[in-house]
Amino acid sequence: MSIDEGSAWSGMYARLKAGLTRTATALSSGLTDIFTKQRLDAETVEALEEALIRADVGADLARRLAQDFAQGRYDAEISEREIRDHLASSIARVLQRAARPFVVDATKKPFVVLVAGVNGTGKTTTIGKLAAKLKSEGRRVTLAAGDTFRAAAIEQLKIWGDRANAQVIAGAPGADAAGLAFEALEKARSEKSDVLLIDTAGRLQNKAGLMAELQKITRVLKKLDADAPHAALLVLDATTGQNAISQVEAFQEAMPLSGLIMTKLDGTAKGGILVALADRFPLPIHFIGVGEGIEDLQVFDAQSFARAITGA
Repeated sequence: MSIDEGSAWSGMYARLKAGLTRTATALSSGLTDIFTKQRLDAETVEALEEALIRADVGADLARRLAQDFAQGRYDAEISEREIRDHLASSIARVLQRAARPFVVDATKKPFVVLVAGVNGTGKTTTIGKLAAKLKSEGRRVTLAAGDTFRAAAIEQLKIWGDRANAQVIAGAPGADAAGLAFEALEKARSEKSDVLLIDTAGRLQNKAGLMAELQKITRVLKKLDADAPHAALLVLDATTGQNAISQVEAFQEAMPLSGLIMTKLDGTAKGGILVALADRFPLPIHFIGVGEGIEDLQVFDAQSFARAITGA
């Protein structure tokens, strides 16, 4: 790693750590009783489990992580550093299975990415940030304003398109989202775009009609490209905690999800939900959002995330 690369990584980790301050603080405060004891006993193991539950890793995983730490350590002297390092290592192992990068298949032109999520996850903003990242890699990007229910979403995507110097295909508010997706794919093809990012209306996971619209968009895209969409990403809001699990389950029924993006980690003490998701679903977590800036949409790294939330 060069000096410049090292500096860039240090800067990214600093932003990640700052963004996860609330989760790390919540977990650390829950471990206070453990840190004040010199030996491990059933009470301290229970305190560790409760601290992990409060960080939203989920009851079952919290129990497994606590028991794993206790294995062979009962009545042994423990230190704060030992607990933090062990937790970071254990959590990183859980997260590692989900730490798979987002890859654009250059043989698919354009590489079609359908992006979904419930209302308020920051989906449209995330698409804009992802477009900027892809443009910085030298790719030609087209954006489709498929959230036709909200005029504000269309305008917001146009603003991001200007920032990223990416073409935006948009229709009038209330237009047919599937028809717009079809038009966008035709346009992206003619313009020889490398990537087509399709925004969709925010929807609740229990609204069958809106979920059916996602399926319609997929069917329409396949009329032009039998393999499209080539990626289907679900944007999740970390502040919703364990509700994110039910969102993944519902969207999996409506579309073949290929990956997850977790936003708003800087605004919650529930960052452990990302660990719970990695433990529960065989889906990659491609990106995480730890702030408002473009640079705050970061490629997910298991080791860095585990260190940041445990203070290791």
